[in-house]
Amino acid sequence: MPTIVHEFDWPDRVVVGTVGRPGSRTFYLQARAGTRTSSVALEKEQSAVLAEMIDRLLDELTVKNDQLSIPSEAPTELLDDEPLDQPVEEDFRTGTMRLAWDPRTLQMVIEAYPVEEDPPDDDDAETADIGTADDEAEPSEMLLVRIPVGTARAFAQRTRRVVEAGRPTCSDCGLPMDEDGHECPTDDGEQVP
Repeated sequence: MPTIVHEFDWPDRVVVGTVGRPGSRTFYLQARAGTRTSSVALEKEQSAVLAEMIDRLLDELTVKNDQLSIPSEAPTELLDDEPLDQPVEEDFRTGTMRLAWDPRTLQMVIEAYPVEEDPPDDDDAETADIGTADDEAEPSEMLLVRIPVGTARAFAQRTRRVVEAGRPTCSDCGLPMDEDGHECPTDDGEQVP
């Protein structure tokens, strides 16, 4: 069966956002071009790693190729603090992600694949896998987003803010605190009020 590809070249918008309250939020990677929108669910940790890897890859490209004009900070006009486009309809839950640089178009390429499906090999781009996958089968679906470097910086900055906007952390143990209270674990794993 052929892979269903939700492809966005130069999208109007690409963001990570959440639905739900801190402590029970669902993270989404959402892309929009015109009236077409695609949303894939991801883990908070996947979101954080994706933002980190985007910044790291852009920084490496800046060092390797001084002819590229890559902003070190997100351009103010590209910052997006708006909520996710509604309604949020999940296309799939993300398992493996791949981040690449396409030297032909000078764009960052974000690929997301459903849980337990492996991305196909692609030797034309510099890539970094985010997550793991064991299955060698062709994926049933994928999200493919190509964005310019300024948009990539803004995407990474927003994603970090979204990740950090969760529950406050306990000053004693460093674990997240719920609205209805928190008990710090002891060395033996017991909870202490």
